[in-house]
Amino acid sequence: MKRFLSIVLAAMLLLTAAALADDVTITYMASQDWVQDAEMELGKKFTEQTGIKVDYQIIPSDQYTTLLMNKLSKGECTDLFGSQAGQFDIITQLNVEKNAVDLSGEAWASSVDPLAAAETSVAGKLYGQPVQDVSAVWAVAYNKKVFEKLNLSVPTSYEEFKAVCEAIKADGMIPIYEAVSDGWHHQLWFCELGVAIENAEPGTAEKLNSNQMGFADSATAKKLVEQIKEMADLGYWGDNYMANAYSDAAKAIATGECAMTVANQGFPIEIHDAYPDFAAEDIGFFVMPLCDNQVLNMNPVGPTRFIFSGSAHIDEAKQYLAFIAQPENLQYLIDNVPKFNTLPFAGVKDVYSDDISAFYAAYPNHGTVYQTSVKYVNPQWMEIGNELTAVLLGDETPEEMLKAIDRNRADQAQAAQDPAWN
Repeated sequence: MKRFLSIVLAAMLLLTAAALADDVTITYMASQDWVQDAEMELGKKFTEQTGIKVDYQIIPSDQYTTLLMNKLSKGECTDLFGSQAGQFDIITQLNVEKNAVDLSGEAWASSVDPLAAAETSVAGKLYGQPVQDVSAVWAVAYNKKVFEKLNLSVPTSYEEFKAVCEAIKADGMIPIYEAVSDGWHHQLWFCELGVAIENAEPGTAEKLNSNQMGFADSATAKKLVEQIKEMADLGYWGDNYMANAYSDAAKAIATGECAMTVANQGFPIEIHDAYPDFAAEDIGFFVMPLCDNQVLNMNPVGPTRFIFSGSAHIDEAKQYLAFIAQPENLQYLIDNVPKFNTLPFAGVKDVYSDDISAFYAAYPNHGTVYQTSVKYVNPQWMEIGNELTAVLLGDETPEEMLKAIDRNRADQAQAAQDPAWN
């Protein structure tokens, strides 16, 4: 009789556990474009397998950082939250040792690419799971057929780049599709080209990190901003760049409205998927040649998933991360997200085309972008965009923009009690 009751009790416990799982919903907050449709499809399969539902809360990019910081400061964050990683920022901005869960013991943790893991770790403990392809770089994507028609070559200097833009403009096309309204894209021309600053003024990143100099002290940084404004003033971005949305970039290139835009290496497939008559191989890439840059701008970090330490569903959130990190699911993301060529995990197969491989091979000199290698740059990404917009509108000078960045960095450093600023 006792054995029978034990069996009945065990069965009841299992049924209760299953019922509880059916009632659990984990919340996941992220900025727009960080959670792909393919991940949401995987989320449905996760629910089918576990009974755990996933509530994806997607926030406009210009509001996201402020909202996330407010939630973390109040201890009221979602179960999972997305954030840009970076070995400096996850300490000074996210305070992951307090606000996130140590994931070092998870089975998938050892499969994370070492460079990406280093940017999501503190004191040897892994706190985040990479979301996107960090092998891709932001570069100038160009329509090869336009270049062939106008007998243009890939530019290797700023003056050559201007000549290319003038030829395209003379042919009746907008040379470059730029989108300021989203608030996050146009500053790529500045932040990604920290590699140009470092190449021209070696040691600048170290001096910025130790507060021995500011951006306003860099002649190359000033020149970058001046050239960005010049591009816009010369009409290379067209008349509507302030209102353009980056989601329309593929359309602008595919329809022949524009010849170039700043994009990553998944862009050719993205265009072809939306416009099947446009061949992916008709898109080529070259590095942004402002300040005559020829250094490939690498960034080993990107949007990252974290589990909030105050979550009531830490175990369920860990199950979600473990599910996403299964090799077959990572491969599903690579194969079904056009802008992903690979993901920073061992055991996945990349989908680089010969053209993309050739693009990377064309630039043997690599540098790390300043939003990763320099403290207190990435947390003010949107502010940098606002300052650059003011320069484009003529409301600020390049010098004033750089001084504003330095002031913001100083404020953040002091809030983080960085000894270099005390």
